[in-house]
Amino acid sequence: MISELCNQLFKQAIADYHQFDLIDKEIVNPYKIGELSHLLYQKNWIDTAQWHMEDVVRNPNIDPVEGLGWKRRIDAQNQVRTDMVEYIDSYFLDLYKNVSPLANATINSESPAWAIDRLSILALKIFHMQEEAERKDASAEHREKCTEKLNVLLEQRKDLSKSIDDLISDIENGRKYMKVYKQMKMYNDPSLNPVLYKKS
Repeated sequence: MISELCNQLFKQAIADYHQFDLIDKEIVNPYKIGELSHLLYQKNWIDTAQWHMEDVVRNPNIDPVEGLGWKRRIDAQNQVRTDMVEYIDSYFLDLYKNVSPLANATINSESPAWAIDRLSILALKIFHMQEEAERKDASAEHREKCTEKLNVLLEQRKDLSKSIDDLISDIENGRKYMKVYKQMKMYNDPSLNPVLYKKS
C-alpha cells in the first residue's frame, strides 16, 4: 500500500531531522534519485524544515527585520514544497500513463501528491503532539489534552491513508483518472505580483 510506504518514510525523515534539529542541516537522502522513496523522504524533510521555520517566525519577541527574513525564507520554502508535490504527481502520471480510463471514470478533487502532502503534514502534527503529550515539564491537564488530540490525529491518519490507497487503486484500475494543474503561484513572480511589477 502506498500509504504504508509514505507513513514509514515520513516517520524516518522526521526522526532523522530531529537527530540534529537544525533548519539549515543539509538533507542526506538515503534513497536513490528517481525512486518514489527518494521523493517522499525529500518531501517530508522539506515540510519538517518549514514546520520549524514557522515556529521561529511566531516568536512574539522576534526582531521585525529578522522576522521578515524568516517570512521570505518560508515563502521560498513553500515554493520548494509545491515543486516537490508536482514532482510526485509527475511520478504517478508517468507510472499510470498506459492505463485506459473506463468510460465512466471520474476525476478526483485532488491529485495523489496533494493528498500525500496532507499525510506528510499530519505526520509532523503527530510527532509534535506526541512530544507534548509526553512532556515532563507540562501539567497533567496539558498532557491529557494533548493525548486526546493525538488520538484524533492518529484516527485522521488512518482515514487519510485509506483514502490515498483507494485513490491509487482507482487510478490503477481506470475508475479515476489524473489531471494535474500546475500551481501557478503569483506572489513570487515579478511579472504577476502588482506590488513587484509596479515598482520596477
